[in-house]
Order: sequence, then C-alpha cells, then structure tokens
Amino acid sequence: MSEKHLTYAESGVDIKEEETTIKALIGKLGFIRKGLGAPLTGIGHYAGLLDFGEYALGLATDGVGSKVLIANEMKRWNTVGIDCIAMNVNDLLAIGAEPIAFVDYLALEKHDEAFAAQIGEGLGKGAELSRMSIVGGETATLPEIVNGFDLAGTCLGMVKKDRIITGEKVLEGDVIVGIPSSGVHSNGYTLVRKIIDESGYSYHDPCPYAPEKTIGDDLLTPTRIYIEILDALEECEIHGFAHITGSGLLKLRRVTKLGFDFYDPIEPPEVFRFLQKEGGVDDLEMYKTFNMGMGFLLILPEKDAKRAAEITGGKIVGKITESGIRVGKLVIE
Repeated sequence: MSEKHLTYAESGVDIKEEETTIKALIGKLGFIRKGLGAPLTGIGHYAGLLDFGEYALGLATDGVGSKVLIANEMKRWNTVGIDCIAMNVNDLLAIGAEPIAFVDYLALEKHDEAFAAQIGEGLGKGAELSRMSIVGGETATLPEIVNGFDLAGTCLGMVKKDRIITGEKVLEGDVIVGIPSSGVHSNGYTLVRKIIDESGYSYHDPCPYAPEKTIGDDLLTPTRIYIEILDALEECEIHGFAHITGSGLLKLRRVTKLGFDFYDPIEPPEVFRFLQKEGGVDDLEMYKTFNMGMGFLLILPEKDAKRAAEITGGKIVGKITESGIRVGKLVIE
C-alpha cells in the first residue's frame, strides 16, 4: 500500500465547496415560466422536467471533464464523445425519460481535422447506443481561454407524466438492483490523474492487471450508456433510479432520504483496486468519489427485482432501509 493517502479534495476537487458554489448560483435564479414549458421539478435532481401537455420534456447537460487530458496524452480522442453523450443520457434515464436529441459544444484552442473526425466518431457512436439523433451543436475557437479542448453537450428527452421516476415511491424494504459500470466512467479523474502522476507509472505503461493494454487505454474506456433500463421500465414496477457519478454513493441522496444497505455489492473492477493501492486512498473516500463498479441502480419491489436484473445484466445488491448508506460494514453516511 502506498504511504500516500490521497483524497479527491486534495487533488483539487472539493465536493463540499462545489455544493456551496451551486447553492450560491441557484440562489439567484428566481424567474419561473408558467403554462406550457413550466418546470415540473426543482433544480437538483438528475435532470430538469418541463410541462409539455401529456408528456414532460427532460433536459440534462454535462461534459467529459478532465478525462480529456488523458485523451490528449494518448493522442486518442475517438471515445470521449461517447462519454459526453453517456453522462447526459444516463441522467435522463435516471428520471425515466427516453433520450431523443442531443446538441454538443466543442471548445478548441486550434482546429485539427483529424482530431475533429475522432470527436465526431465518438459522438456518433454514443448517439447510436442511445437511440437518438444529434441535431446540432456549436464549435468555438478560444485560444486565449482553452488549452487543448473541452467537450460538453445537452440532451433532450421525453416521458409521459405518469411514468416520471423521481424516487418519491421508494419504500423501505424495496430491493436494489445494481448494473455493472464499464470502469471509472467520467468522474473522479482529477484524483485519478493525481494518483498516476505521483505513482511510478505513466499512461503508456502496460496495466499491471491487464498487460495487453496500457493504463491510459484502460482509463479511456468509455462510460456505459444504460439504455436497457427503458426496457426494464416496460416490464417492471420501478420506484427509483440512480446514476452513480461524481461524489459516488452520496449521489443517492438525490433519490430518497431512506437508507441503502448494499449487502452484496458488485465487485469493483481491478482499475479501482489499482488506483486505491497507488494513491493510498481509503475505502470511504473511494465510495464517495467513484462508482466502484456500480454505475446505475434500480430500486423496485422484490417481485420484479429478478426480472429487472435479467433485462439489465445487473444483480440484486441490497435493499432500502430506514436510514444511512452502507456497503457491507462500511458506513458511507
């Protein structure tokens, strides 16, 4: 085990400070539209919902984050478009909305046709996996602001009003089905990069746990898009969804104030054990920063849990309790 004990905050991202910033920003947003297009939920859930007659329109926006710096190091940019779409689509899925359209925003230091083609390749694949269209976007050349590039986007979805999933139906005793992640996804990369920078490894070195590929290639594994949860919605009674991203299992507070007991969690992929060892990161910090192998959760009655696991390729990982968030004996909150 490394003598270092790195944390997300020490690497440069303090979740508590982010929450303070968000509260300050939201505190200045006072105007609320009435009638068609009026908001159906407050700010703070996975995605915004707007009244659109029989339907609600869902909106989500997000970017790839500092994972793009690893793409730059590896000179490989054909997967970050998938990440960009996945981070938006998965948030829409977490309220039960079907993604239908996407627009991207690419900010550049300078233009490069081959680079742009790789970005487009990832965006195109992400849209295909999400069963939706990319209908527009914006490219900005900002040499005095951007060092390299940044990629973000906004996704539009739709859901019938009586099928919106916000977590208010979650009950004590409900079963939790966890769906495996594809790895680190697109969160916590400031800590990931800090760990690699202070280790004896480079991104071009073979993975100690998978020597057929490099560390950089493994860290560029694109975020999984959990579109199959729409199929689960057709057959199962779903009470809540959770997309596990930045701040790890603390994200569950967006769903319910009830407790989560993960008595049989998905085994974290080797990449997390590698990062934990090299950074000397304790278990609590890992589960407060990363998805740890569970990228998406379904909360539902026991009668439907087995079928939901079959449809999504997940497994039963726990149950809803009165309070707290626990993974085995580890108390997250």
